[in-house]
Amino acid sequence: MIVRGRFPVGLGCAAFAAWLSAVTGAALAADAALIAAAKKEGQVVWYTTQIVDQFARPAAQAFEKLYPGIRVTLSRANATTGALKLLNENRAGRNQADVFDGTTTVVPLKKAGYVLQWVPDAAKNWPAAYKDPEGYWIATNLYVLTPAFNSSLVPAGTEPRTYEALLDPKWRGKMVWGASLSSSAAPGFIGTVLADMGEERGMAYLRRLAQQRIAGVNSSARQILDQTIAGEYAIALQIFNHHAVISAKQGAPVKWIPMEPATGALSVVSIAKNAPHPNAAKLFEDFLVSKEGQAVYQRTAYLPADPQMRALDPTLKPEDGNFRSRFFTPEETAEKMPQWKKIYDELFR
Repeated sequence: MIVRGRFPVGLGCAAFAAWLSAVTGAALAADAALIAAAKKEGQVVWYTTQIVDQFARPAAQAFEKLYPGIRVTLSRANATTGALKLLNENRAGRNQADVFDGTTTVVPLKKAGYVLQWVPDAAKNWPAAYKDPEGYWIATNLYVLTPAFNSSLVPAGTEPRTYEALLDPKWRGKMVWGASLSSSAAPGFIGTVLADMGEERGMAYLRRLAQQRIAGVNSSARQILDQTIAGEYAIALQIFNHHAVISAKQGAPVKWIPMEPATGALSVVSIAKNAPHPNAAKLFEDFLVSKEGQAVYQRTAYLPADPQMRALDPTLKPEDGNFRSRFFTPEETAEKMPQWKKIYDELFR
């Protein structure tokens, strides 16, 4: 192959296209005018629910490398705290965020009129379930919530693999879940049971489950899993399955259970309507759903939303792991969460 200047000679059209994609990367995916405008703004402020060291910082660094001259400023909070912060800033006319993510963060902001309608080109062909039909959010990664067990306390092969198996008296007093208002806690588990079994059968099951004396802890799903790994409990309900894999690779005695249906939650990204850096915001959102951005999710053991991109451990995603899941949109979760929490308070407190 002879290379003259930047372009190789002697390549067919398909090979040339592949070569061009390789040398220019994601920059060609975004509009040149948008890139120029974003670089003029020089910064994007990202309010994120993602774990900073695991994903947010690596993603920011990858973006800054791809688009030199645009700095990413991070602000970390959970979905509820982040939504409240954004609402307060916007109501006061002092919005600081350009881009924000979370499982339900967008819902109150969308209702208040503080979210921009915009769908990045990179995700326009994604499944309808992964994007807001009105264009206010797009999924960046998937969360799959399942039980996990301490493999030092529960020999592999004896763990409960169905919802019915959780009712076995031998598990009474040995299980734990989060008590917060979240999909990754008891309310999310309750919502999945009701969605799958229906109201009547689901409530009958939950009343039986309440007899198992499940410990409710006001901690994150990650902390619940850590307590189980430490041997405080045998089984953790409603934890992120990728967290169990990460810990197991580090030598922890833990395995997740592909109990069907697993709870599925979408982590979605949106742009603030009053973004201080609107072009950088669009470029950053485009990056997160691009092949390059989705590869960062993959490398950091998250589950990419892109249907064409497998997880680092393919068995974590329902379609590749061959297990059934029930995904909830941000709007559906926000609407039904009060009901799920009420049932939790009545049966499990």
